[in-house]
Amino acid sequence: MCKRYFKGTETRILRVIRRGKQKLTKKQREEMSSEEGIRYTRFDISNEMEFSTIKKLIDEDLSEPYSIYVYRFFLNQWPRLTYLAWADGVDTPIGCIVCKSDMHNGVRLRGYIGMLAVEKSYRGRGIAKKLITLAINAMIEEKCDEIMLETECSNAAALHLYENMGFIRMKRLFRYYLNQGDAFKLILPITEKSCVRSTFLGLNSFPKNAIL
Repeated sequence: MCKRYFKGTETRILRVIRRGKQKLTKKQREEMSSEEGIRYTRFDISNEMEFSTIKKLIDEDLSEPYSIYVYRFFLNQWPRLTYLAWADGVDTPIGCIVCKSDMHNGVRLRGYIGMLAVEKSYRGRGIAKKLITLAINAMIEEKCDEIMLETECSNAAALHLYENMGFIRMKRLFRYYLNQGDAFKLILPITEKSCVRSTFLGLNSFPKNAIL
């Protein structure tokens, strides 16, 4: 079904799913290293320094910073879906990704990438891609049917990155930001539920002649 409606993305989606199904040790899941001296950990909800650094990283990257309540909403409820990037010799994180997962229309579990930031001096080293991959794998482990996000239409680099990882443009959101900028809503289908209208998923049986 996904193959029919999302042509050209099947290989990338299956690659992400296979990565998410790999059996990793607890240490591998919690901390991963790369050749560039960057390691990755899950957010520690008891660590106030990590919380403060996430807020600082995101606020510096946004023209319209979030209130502290937005951070509390994500981090207190879904700490397991937040990852940090650390550079050797640096005491605070240099990158982060913040996500959540909840039911959408009562019929599918939707993952959502809410925030992503990497310090400017560390960009271009694949850190953002690694953070996204870790978050996708975590949401697949949580049995999400799809993963969504919004990004600025003018952010060509972000669009290129997400689309290379299998995300598809769903719709354009006009004047989405306070600065009147437009956004694209992107989706990464994980299961067949992502390709079926919510109306049909709510039925006891799926109409064979339904047009999706």
